[in-house]
Amino acid sequence: MSLTLSAAVLFLKISLTIAYRPVFIYHGILTGADSMKHLVNRIQEVHPDTVVYNFERFGGWSSLENAWHQVLEAQSNLKAVCDLHPEEGINMIGYSQGGLLGRAVLQTYPDHCVKTFISLSSPQAGQFGDNFLHLIFPSLVAKTAYQLFYSYVGQHTSVGNYWNDPHHQDLFEEFSIFLPYVNNRIISVNSTQFRDTLLRLDHLVLIGGPDDGVITPWQSSHFSFYNETFHVIPLQDSVIYTEDLIGLKTLQESGRLHVIERENVHHYQWHRTNDVIDDVILPFLD
Repeated sequence: MSLTLSAAVLFLKISLTIAYRPVFIYHGILTGADSMKHLVNRIQEVHPDTVVYNFERFGGWSSLENAWHQVLEAQSNLKAVCDLHPEEGINMIGYSQGGLLGRAVLQTYPDHCVKTFISLSSPQAGQFGDNFLHLIFPSLVAKTAYQLFYSYVGQHTSVGNYWNDPHHQDLFEEFSIFLPYVNNRIISVNSTQFRDTLLRLDHLVLIGGPDDGVITPWQSSHFSFYNETFHVIPLQDSVIYTEDLIGLKTLQESGRLHVIERENVHHYQWHRTNDVIDDVILPFLD
């Protein structure tokens, strides 16, 4: 092999080594793709030439539409991206509500191409708290919000679809058409698929922290939640983990589940602060 050809082969190997997978980003509630531009820019600054798909649909008030509607529509966008990258696959980041809905997109897409899914301060076990509620429904309080959310009308809103009232679990299971199903708390014809699609991941990264101020309890970002006395049940003691309902225990035992806690980060700073992005997001974007 000539020196020139050898150098060319070496250059190709180095290029392949430092190439980064494309990234699909799913924004949070009441915002849109514009709110994720700092994260997009930081990824491309530190990981040059990364292709980033910044999900543009369901911005603003349309982010309150029924969760299943958003999930099934977003699935078509993710499929289009996967069709462009069938070999190398992609990584996916879902922020806040987008982390929960993005996870459900994977669960309803058996042949997804996502290698690493990063859930960035997302209510994976549900939401229950006044701070979050008053951002969207100023006149509601958490104590009585179940009267709206656990109804036919309330289930037309994304928030109602993952509102999880510890004092009204019977109504939660009776009326909620989304969260009990994607978490396999209620067994359905799709339960096996909902678990198997998450087990296709190389890595599931759950990021949250005690100073979030919006996700309540903040441990919901780690699939932990209140019991009836408002004590937070740790992930490893929760039914979703011990019974391996969606594969979290299997992912943990195979070294593919990463639970990250970061202090002194408010909810709106996870995707807007460089040192946080560099510390808890970029290491998982190979």
